[in-house]
Amino acid sequence: MFGEIIWLWVGFNLFVVAMLALDLGVFHRDAHVVSVKEAAIWSGVWISLAMVFNVLLYLFWAQLMPNSTYTPSEAGLAFLTGYLIEKSLSVDNIFVFVLIFSYFAVPAKYQHRVLFWGIIGALLMRGAMIAAGAALIKEFHWIIWIFGAFLIFTGIKMATSGDEKLEPEKNPLIRVFRRIMPVSEHYDGQKFFTVQNGVRMATPLFLVLLMVETTDLIFAVDSIPAIFAVTQDPFIVYTSNVFAILGLRSLYFVLAGVIHKFHYLKLGLAFVLSFVGVKMLLPDVSLWLTGVRYAIPTFASLGVIAGILTIAVIASLVRERQMQAESAKHGPSTRHGGGTAAD
Repeated sequence: MFGEIIWLWVGFNLFVVAMLALDLGVFHRDAHVVSVKEAAIWSGVWISLAMVFNVLLYLFWAQLMPNSTYTPSEAGLAFLTGYLIEKSLSVDNIFVFVLIFSYFAVPAKYQHRVLFWGIIGALLMRGAMIAAGAALIKEFHWIIWIFGAFLIFTGIKMATSGDEKLEPEKNPLIRVFRRIMPVSEHYDGQKFFTVQNGVRMATPLFLVLLMVETTDLIFAVDSIPAIFAVTQDPFIVYTSNVFAILGLRSLYFVLAGVIHKFHYLKLGLAFVLSFVGVKMLLPDVSLWLTGVRYAIPTFASLGVIAGILTIAVIASLVRERQMQAESAKHGPSTRHGGGTAAD
């Protein structure tokens, strides 16, 4: 997996650690409410860094990976497609993060701290899952069938299921943790642990962190196989995943207040997952049925995924405008009496 390019892996991870240290140690040393403007700037920074990395990957791929079967253009396109998939699927995390923070009534100025450490855990978990997935696919090709079928199943389930219901009391990790360590009833600033009456206790903020980590683990089970449908090169899979996750915190603060307006985004993500599953299965299925291996080109996949997401966003905005027009027609008393989530 690493071979002669271990320095490349080490260098990339040192860059990630440096950026995270800069983020937490300099820009977010003191807990504060992250404004939409600040979040938008940081989101732009992370996206720009990902695109710069994409260009560098294209320019220096032949020198960095001399033994790769990918051409520079194929590597660059695979990274961009994988990044778009992971970035779009990470939006689904935001729906659940909003529910978690609302359920636990997490003060806005402490939310960044939870997401920061949650993403540290997510990077470690996803790194391990990508390494395991790459090793399994290399040794057992039939794993591709399981991944593809799982993605199609998940897409169908996402399209047909209702809104998420948050039930922390049923989370097995939360239940086990409560048996191991007492949890205080109130927050103690941005601390995850506190001492009350001489007893060391976890704060509710740590339970929120556990919920965030559990959520990301669940979503990673979907997103990791999805990116393997685009490329099976471990470095491209890992780097595109990392850049998408690094931008998740800032994206949350940009979209948290308006995420409920994207009515059809979840349906769009369901179509993306199903399409990626079909892409993963098509070469083997076509070979088995016709004797000829057909594959959807990466550039075509990028166009389809971008098209699905664009349609979902536009349809959502049209639907939101229609709902606002209907609300205005019936008068303000109807809106306040309805008690909608948007209110």
